[in-house]
Amino acid sequence: MLPPDPLGLALHDFHNGQTNARILVHSSITEGEFIEVAYLFRNVHELPELEQVALAACKGHVLDAGAGAGSHALVLQEKGHPVTAIDVSPLAVQLMQERGVKDARCINFFALPGDPTFDTILLLMNGIGIAGTLEGLDQFLAQAKTLLKPTGQILLDSTDILYIFEEEDGSIWIDLNAGYHGEVTYQMEYKEALGESFNWLFVGYEVLEDHAERAGYACERMFLDENDQYLARLVPRQ
Repeated sequence: MLPPDPLGLALHDFHNGQTNARILVHSSITEGEFIEVAYLFRNVHELPELEQVALAACKGHVLDAGAGAGSHALVLQEKGHPVTAIDVSPLAVQLMQERGVKDARCINFFALPGDPTFDTILLLMNGIGIAGTLEGLDQFLAQAKTLLKPTGQILLDSTDILYIFEEEDGSIWIDLNAGYHGEVTYQMEYKEALGESFNWLFVGYEVLEDHAERAGYACERMFLDENDQYLARLVPRQ
């Protein structure tokens, strides 16, 4: 029996006309928050500048990891890129196929067989969160090297969520024994479907740069928006 798939169910409902669909997200750092599913169906003109910059920087065969509704994959296809879009939600992958994504696969990034096929690995909307933890980030960087061509690149965005722990007097309170402050646990809920909890990573740029360099990548911050969300490019050192 397959586990509940609240994301996939919500995507299908929106696609079939329930334009007010939204997903309740429980997390270890905030009270329950909602994701408006319409946000996952944005067209190229509705994307924020950071995502526009990222899509313009894509080259060659793109691996869109955590592709969701396939909106970024569709834009890249229109630009002429071969795109492989992956997601762990079976219903999301089915939806991507219905929307016209030519190569959509239900597979975990870490389960992809090592094959240097891709020119770009793309992880938008904090897609690097799939690493889950800093240890997982190191595993991600190692796995990515087996998938990238020698001249390939990783494009990802994230942000440092340290501000969440700021007190009214400006001081920061975090439990130093609890691990890195950007390691968060999430659980999604939609209608009667309660998904399994999962780890998700928000990583500050300096921390990303440190891990990337130790893993053999050159790291560049390409863009920083008004909310301190950054876009980074990682290139394996030759």
